[in-house]
Formats: sequence, structure tokens, C-alpha cells
Amino acid sequence: MKKSLSKLFALVLAVAMVASLGAMAYADDTVKIGVLVSDVSGEEALGFRAYYEDYIAANYDVTFTYTDQLEDAAAEKSAIEKFAAQGYDAILSLSSSDRVTQIETAIENELYYAVVSGMLEDEQFEQFKTSEYFVGQIGPSMDTEYEAGVAMGEYYAGQGVKNVAIYGAFIPNPMHVYRAAGLLAGLGCTYGGAAEKDAIVGQIFGDQGVDPSKIEGDIQVVAYLQGFGDTTFDELNGAISQGPDAFLSVGMATTFFADALNGAQIPYGDIDSFTSGNAANMSDGTLTYIAGKYSSSVGPIFAATLDAVNGNPIRDAEGNAISISQSYLVATDSETFDTIFNGDKGDSPIFSKDVLDAVIGEGIAYDDLVALVESN
Repeated sequence: MKKSLSKLFALVLAVAMVASLGAMAYADDTVKIGVLVSDVSGEEALGFRAYYEDYIAANYDVTFTYTDQLEDAAAEKSAIEKFAAQGYDAILSLSSSDRVTQIETAIENELYYAVVSGMLEDEQFEQFKTSEYFVGQIGPSMDTEYEAGVAMGEYYAGQGVKNVAIYGAFIPNPMHVYRAAGLLAGLGCTYGGAAEKDAIVGQIFGDQGVDPSKIEGDIQVVAYLQGFGDTTFDELNGAISQGPDAFLSVGMATTFFADALNGAQIPYGDIDSFTSGNAANMSDGTLTYIAGKYSSSVGPIFAATLDAVNGNPIRDAEGNAISISQSYLVATDSETFDTIFNGDKGDSPIFSKDVLDAVIGEGIAYDDLVALVESN
């Protein structure tokens, strides 16, 4: 009897060990992705995070770990090194203090790396496009950023505004520079005597901001704000006191200034995102123009990163990393906004599992990924 009990105990122990090893193997199969963030509270950033953590993580064997707010390049580098030390598989970057150092650090630590909802400068992409660990980028190109600014400027010019206040957000961040240059052009203004994209962009980069004294045109810029700090609300109140016909922003105004602008009954436009906060700003406040990305727009770059981690990298015909431009969606009324917003949230995002599964797996062609991005 003792011998039988001993055999039974051994069998139970063996089964338990196999089950334990199976669970360990399953855990090891979970793809671990570190997400670099510089904005932890903005509407757009929170929408992206909810999509990844609540939807993607629930539908794929993947976990996301977000950093705290990263203030500079040193913090970005340190975060990547910590993820590497903890056995992570990939980095998705929503932080842009120094993307070159980010990519170099990821490559050194054999972590797959992708730019989320943005683009590198052309020379930066050329530098890394053949690295096996650089997955690539999907987001608005700099040309797309410029055209988004142009479209917003033209819209308000068409509304007959005579004077505006402008918020330059985080210039010299490249996307904000291109948006600001486009906004000035769309309003029919010149900057330092220049009317062409490259000339305006070059000057704004050189100035490390927009110099209002260089702006000329029939539509007057009565106030210009840049950055977000302790004095910005005083500056905002100063801009509001000028009585602009509209307050135009190249990003983040709906996060920082919506309450003040709604209260002052000043129409405002922004290049931001389709979120619940902006839905309220458009229906009950004075938000009259939004060019934005929807929360699940970051789905395709996740899919491409998962493919790379699983040994199925997607490359173009020359073997280069992914580089696909995404356009902005625009709403100038609540009905249009709600159509976009309600079609992309919760358990039914635009880039749902069914949609993403078409580009996850072996033998995915680059053109298939391009078609998926461009059709959604």
C-alpha cells in the first residue's frame, strides 16, 4: 500500500511539474513590449494607451508596460536599457526627445523598435532602415503634418476670420514645426518674407519657435504662445484679452486650454485626436475644427512589431523597414466628430483584431500592410 501511495504521489508530482513547465512556457511566449511616453495625460496619449492595454492586450498574447513621463534623451535611453535588462522583446516609442539614441540603444540591446504615430526625419530613417531591429514607422509624414496645418488655416480663412491667436505647442518638435508652417501658409501669411514650405520650416527651426514679428498677411496674428509652463495661463489670458476671432493650435490646446477657451466663447481649432473630451468640446464648447488620429490608428505598427518579434518581419521590396504615412481625419461639427469617435472605441475599434489579423503571421507582403493602413 505504501508503495502504491508512493507511486501515486510521484505521478501527481510529475503531472504538476509538467503543468508548471507548461505554464512557464506559456508565460515565456507572452510578448513583452515597453512603451516610451513623454505625454502621460493628453487626450490622444490616453486613447492610445487604452487601446493597447484594454483591447490589444485582451486579444493577443502580449503585455504592455508604460514608462513614466520621459523628460529628456537620457531618460529615454535609461528606460530602454531597463526594459532590455528585464527581458522585454520590443519598444514602441511615443517619445521623441532623441529618437536616434533610442534606436541605437534598442539595436545594441537587440530589442525590436518602432515609432508609433509619427515619423523620423528622412536622414534618420535612411540611417536605420536596413537594421533588423528597426521595425519602422507608421504615422503622419512631415508633408502630411504640413498639409494638416494648411487645411486648418484655409478653413478659418474661409470662415472670414480677421485676426487669430496661435499656439505653437512644443516647437521645435518637428511635427509641430511643420504644422505651424502649414497653418501660416493656410492663413495666407508669410514668415520672414517666405511663403513656401521649406523656407518657412527652415526659419522656424532656426528660430526655435515662431517669431510673431516675422508674420505678415491680411489675417493678423494678435498673440502667439509656445510651450506649456507656469506662465502659460497668464499668457493665455493675455491672448484671450486680444479678442481673437479664433484660437488656432498645432497640438495640445484641447488638453491645456479647452476650459478657458470654452468659457471665453472663443472658437478654436486643434490638430489632436478624437476622444470623449474633444467630443464634449465640440458639442458643448467652442471647438470648431479638429484634425486628429483615432485611438486605434496605432494598431498597424503594433501588428508589424509583433510580426518582427515572431520572426516574420515585414519589409519593402528593397528589404527596408516600414515607412507608411497616415492621414488625419477632420471634423468641423459634432455629427461628423461622433461618427468617427463612436466607430472607434471599446470592443469595436477601427483596427479590430479581425482587421489586424490580416497582417499578422507568415508571408505578409509590404503592400498588404500599406493597403490596410490606407483603407482605414
